[in-house]
Amino acid sequence: MLKKILIGLAVVIIVFLIVVALQPSEYHVTRSTTMAAPPEAVFPHVNELKKWAAWNPWERIDPNMKLTYEGPEAGVGASYSWVGNSEVGEGKMTITGSRLNESVQLKLEFFKPMASVSDTEFTFKPQGNQTEVTWAMSGKNNFIGKAFCLFMNMDKMIGGQFEKGLTDLKTITEQATKLDGEL
Repeated sequence: MLKKILIGLAVVIIVFLIVVALQPSEYHVTRSTTMAAPPEAVFPHVNELKKWAAWNPWERIDPNMKLTYEGPEAGVGASYSWVGNSEVGEGKMTITGSRLNESVQLKLEFFKPMASVSDTEFTFKPQGNQTEVTWAMSGKNNFIGKAFCLFMNMDKMIGGQFEKGLTDLKTITEQATKLDGEL
């Protein structure tokens, strides 16, 4: 009887390992919104990391998160590190590319709760007197990441936060654009 239980357990473990191994090795999360503001009004709110405090959804999850800024105020080389509660973890974000009013690329490093590296990009596409802003993140899943994604969908887990952040960024830039128009 014990032999049958051990064989059954081994089969379950092998099937689980095969299912995990067959999971996608990459992930991609993207969200977009259109803002009633020109790209030059939106771009600085992403390219200057200290301005993220006004719209970054993770800072609302942990208002006591400790932030450390390094490098230039804006653009390539600007970075910030954070240490927060178990929901936001610990990591570092660095601007790796910046094209004025067009895009901002970032390297996103997570140290806790699980180490990983992701590439993030914001793009700003003019559409008449509006701007389509897209926030995208992609990365690679190692074996542990693949197993994690069996139980937690990256798109659902992060996509909602992207939507909240874009909504707050939209509010900020549209209010500022409206105020500038009234002056």
